[in-house]
Amino acid sequence: MKIENVKNVCVVGAGNMGHQIALQCALSGFKTVSTDVIPAVLEKAEKFVDNYLPGRVQKGKLTEEAAKAARANISFTGDLSVAAKDADVVIEAVLERIDLKRKIFADLDKIAPPGAILATNSSFIVSSRIADATKRPAQVCNLHFFNPALVMKLVEVVQGPHVSDETAKCMMDFCLKIDKIPIHIKKEVDGFVLNRIIAAINKEAMWMLEMGVASAEDIDKATRIGFGIRYAVLGMLEFIDWGGGDILYHASNYLAQNIDEQRFSPPDIVRRNMEQGRGGLRDGKGFYDYGDIDVDAYRRQRLGAFVRLLQHSKLMPHAAGDSN
Repeated sequence: MKIENVKNVCVVGAGNMGHQIALQCALSGFKTVSTDVIPAVLEKAEKFVDNYLPGRVQKGKLTEEAAKAARANISFTGDLSVAAKDADVVIEAVLERIDLKRKIFADLDKIAPPGAILATNSSFIVSSRIADATKRPAQVCNLHFFNPALVMKLVEVVQGPHVSDETAKCMMDFCLKIDKIPIHIKKEVDGFVLNRIIAAINKEAMWMLEMGVASAEDIDKATRIGFGIRYAVLGMLEFIDWGGGDILYHASNYLAQNIDEQRFSPPDIVRRNMEQGRGGLRDGKGFYDYGDIDVDAYRRQRLGAFVRLLQHSKLMPHAAGDSN
């Protein structure tokens, strides 16, 4: 399946994630069918759409024409065979139960056209545990949206060993078509990318609370004001390049020796970078290569974005004597 052939979308599951994904597809011009086996859930989803679209028009966020077009693009049915029969892309967004997902994918395999891509929005179940319920494993992948799906831009496209390059590319292109920012996860791993990072951070935060290191309020304050602000501008690996890989290396070794070797020992890639002179921005290369960019302009752009975020969050420090 190529993106130019994708016209019709089916979203299975009309809960909070499902109906928002469906509406995002409809807003982006795709004929979209939302389906659920529970009539009350389907009714609630349709009411959400009928309230959301006029509300966006009223707030000046959407033209009346665009709202009307989106409403015309989305329909609701409790019949899976009707919902998926013409679909080019099916996105499953049901409960995180492997048995349920496998049953739905087996049914979809019989209903959807042979060329259709069948994607799961699961946040942790990898598609290789579902794909063999179908006769089209190369067209079965993870397409992981984040809640709330109408707001959050990031989508993870996970290409397991069974997923064809064509399927992965089509899903990357599809995300762009529905105004999302996709990342291509080239190896199937449990938790994918973002949830694995979040899990590690959450675990450390809870350990520190349990150990009495700081209060819940202060731990959260540290993540919001210190962690969150920085990483909203610089990615985690990019931030290491700014500070220097050697600092990460020595800090990690210190924590490994004094807290827990398994949790804090630096990965081999950090050692290799140091051996190869890839210390970060100051060396012109680290996790990223900076040889072909104007480093001064790059620094100014990132620092400018950081200052604007601090100002927006009312966290910009004031000069002495400044009363504003």
